[in-house]
Amino acid sequence: MRFLYYDRVISIEKGRSIVGTKAFPLSEEFLRRHFTKKAIVPGVICIEAMAQLLGWLIIYSHDFKLSSIMSLVEGVRVPAGLRPGFSAEIHAELLSTSRRDSLGKARILVGGEEVASVERLIFSHVPNVDRSELIARFSYYSGISPESLMDKS
Repeated sequence: MRFLYYDRVISIEKGRSIVGTKAFPLSEEFLRRHFTKKAIVPGVICIEAMAQLLGWLIIYSHDFKLSSIMSLVEGVRVPAGLRPGFSAEIHAELLSTSRRDSLGKARILVGGEEVASVERLIFSHVPNVDRSELIARFSYYSGISPESLMDKS
């Protein structure tokens, strides 16, 4: 089973930022049998959604020549009692990046209001990856054509 916590990428700016969307319906697999009386979106799902988009921004910013692994999360603010049935916009920003690691921050907006944020996300880089495989995966998960990614990288 694949757990992808964003639905599509709306915009991406190499080395700077990425914006994606995610709908949180009651039918989400992670809600099944977990909250029997009152379904809520777990805060860790919000963190993972922000991390997934920032991870792809890092990979894209390095021309799909590396992969990234989240290694630190600090300054987390997640909602208590966030009920499913909404759509969110996820914004992530790359603050710094080097050959070895990257630092970023992210936030989730619902109806223009910030409901969750992470002040510091650090990712370690993994070199020597299959570039064409990463491009194909990002294209599939994000709804961006592989041709447009090849032109931009």
